[in-house]
Amino acid sequence: MSAAQYAPYLGKDLLGLEELSREQILGILDTSEPFKEISERTIKKVPVLRGKTIVNAFFENSTRTRISFEFAEKRLSADTVNFAASGSSVSKGETLVDTARNLEAMRIDMVVIRHGSSGAAHFLAERIASNVINAGDGKHEHPTQGLLDMLTIRDHLGKLEGARVCIVGDVLHSRVARSNIHGLRKVGAEVAVCGPKTLMPPHIEEMGVTVFRRIEEAIEWADALNVLRLQLERMTAGFVPSVREYNRVFGVSTERIEKAPRDILILHPGPMNRGVEIDSAVADGPHSVILQQVTNGVAIRMAVLYLLAGGKPDTAEAAKTGTNL
Repeated sequence: MSAAQYAPYLGKDLLGLEELSREQILGILDTSEPFKEISERTIKKVPVLRGKTIVNAFFENSTRTRISFEFAEKRLSADTVNFAASGSSVSKGETLVDTARNLEAMRIDMVVIRHGSSGAAHFLAERIASNVINAGDGKHEHPTQGLLDMLTIRDHLGKLEGARVCIVGDVLHSRVARSNIHGLRKVGAEVAVCGPKTLMPPHIEEMGVTVFRRIEEAIEWADALNVLRLQLERMTAGFVPSVREYNRVFGVSTERIEKAPRDILILHPGPMNRGVEIDSAVADGPHSVILQQVTNGVAIRMAVLYLLAGGKPDTAEAAKTGTNL
């Protein structure tokens, strides 16, 4: 398939938010709005991607992202194939590109990939003709998570421009943080980060963010907190004294949230470590929009699939009624 056959709106792939323009990001958010309604119907399906085959290739464990993509694909009537590294030829030493080329030889249309190595999605996109969607690669980006976080914030604040969003926790190891920073700044939001110095990337200020060293300062400043888990599986030693100490100094608790000068939103990309980065009373409390993030994730992924398949933001309303591309 030639490059000319791809819709120009997003290009061939969605690999990160750093590469997208403000207009493209807002276009994805706007495209997701009509798709929200499909998930509320009794029959949650439209034939927009009928005849398309999508492979979900997950080389790392996932619950929310994998299931959310699968729901999005099925609600658009695509045929889906789920691929996991365990139990496949990858465990026998097959390379990523050989795996992808073999899948493509079966005449697939799209690949959704999660991989532990930063740059894996770019590597794949350069070598196959199918559309590639990055579902998280190493510490690089997780673009659909960034988009669903932005949609959720916009739903509650009414706008993104001028909104103050603070990303709290393990920013160093977080691809979610990078996608949020790139996306939010492009649409005019103010972005800050807060956490231990050991969990901040070097020169993080150069990404255009404010750095808070105390969670109390972040809460006083922010309209929304996006709370990240400690990615202990990516740590060796020495990043934090203990999880108990981390919770004492940086944990988002009811006591701290009650001191906020405004009605603050609480987001979390999951999975949560309750009692570490966030207390259960906050995660389940009135400020939390965590479950709405999950709901919005399906609509965002439907929008991305639709746009990569050739749809346009201004035709999404018709698509939800069953109009094919």
